[in-house]
Amino acid sequence: MAESSVRPSSPGGYYEFFAGGGMVRAGLGQAWQCLFANDFDPAKAAAYEANWGRAGLKVGDIADLTAADLPGTADLMWGSFPCQDLSLAGVGAGLGGRRSGTFHTFWDLTRSLAAEGRAPRIVAVENVCGALTSHDGRDFEAICRTYAEAGYRCGALVINADRFLPQSRPRLFVIGVREDVEWDPALTTPLADGPFHPPAVQRAVERLPAGLQARMVWWHLPEPETGHAGLASAIEPEPGGVRWHSDAETNRLLSLMSPRNLAKVEAARRSGEPCVGGLYRRTRRNAEGLRVQRAEVRFDIAGCLRTPGGGSSRQTLVVVEGGRIRSRLMSARETARLMGLPETYRLPASYSAACHLTGDGVAVPVVRHLARWLLEPLLAGSGLRRAG
Repeated sequence: MAESSVRPSSPGGYYEFFAGGGMVRAGLGQAWQCLFANDFDPAKAAAYEANWGRAGLKVGDIADLTAADLPGTADLMWGSFPCQDLSLAGVGAGLGGRRSGTFHTFWDLTRSLAAEGRAPRIVAVENVCGALTSHDGRDFEAICRTYAEAGYRCGALVINADRFLPQSRPRLFVIGVREDVEWDPALTTPLADGPFHPPAVQRAVERLPAGLQARMVWWHLPEPETGHAGLASAIEPEPGGVRWHSDAETNRLLSLMSPRNLAKVEAARRSGEPCVGGLYRRTRRNAEGLRVQRAEVRFDIAGCLRTPGGGSSRQTLVVVEGGRIRSRLMSARETARLMGLPETYRLPASYSAACHLTGDGVAVPVVRHLARWLLEPLLAGSGLRRAG
């Protein structure tokens, strides 16, 4: 692929698709220049504009875009394409589905840019970990093959937000670098190594055809230097937009718990310390084999924030203090904190819209970690290989 003489006005220019409220932008930081951002959802785009301004933002279906809509030449093209057809909560349509199939539309634009000599040096996509196993691994193979056929070498990482924030949110990141770009060998390892190459990623790569396997790389990413302060650190003392449940409502939730989970609540009560737990509902089989609703709780981190299309977007908190057990929905600001958004981030006024926005985003410190240890070093040390 030819390198265009047209470069962005500063290093680190990028295009972002399926941008939502701009959480990737928050994670990349001010050193990066957003050249173009796109989302089809007007409500999310309104939140994006409220926080980042209108410049470079185009609201509409990605299928209606052409390379002519994208200014200059980006170093990075990022796509957090819809996960519904790949998630465990979805219907299993995979990359052939209407929503997750926009992955192909995203790559149509990438190929159009390449035809004009404007192929980004780095292409990154993010999705749920179900993409590794969807359709017996064929969807992951399709993702990797698309990179290879477009002239990129790529590697897969699974990063859970719980290494940075009190929320369990594992996500798959596939980072590809144009094959004519050189990088520091220290950014890769010869074999899977470290927490971001879990067995699920290793198995997915091992299932790939030999020729495709040979084009894969194992990106090296250090573990975060610090952890998180626990779920209680994200809780508002006087939350807005939510109410405390009645005693009857709280008792109803407790009645859905198994003895094991009730024991966690009792241990929190007996500790004498204020404790905050995240409660989420599951469907389990009882002793008779019938599917029944259960409530499960943990007092260290919250479960994964979700959208209505992928499960409940409204998370419940259990607060144990002074021997009393109370419960309520998580506030919109609390969900924003669990995504690593700053207090200054402007959320939609609607509770449902705010929870939908945060539940559909990318955890900010995860993006920052990727940018610091992989994306920025790739650009800083990159050069072009000589043809032949």
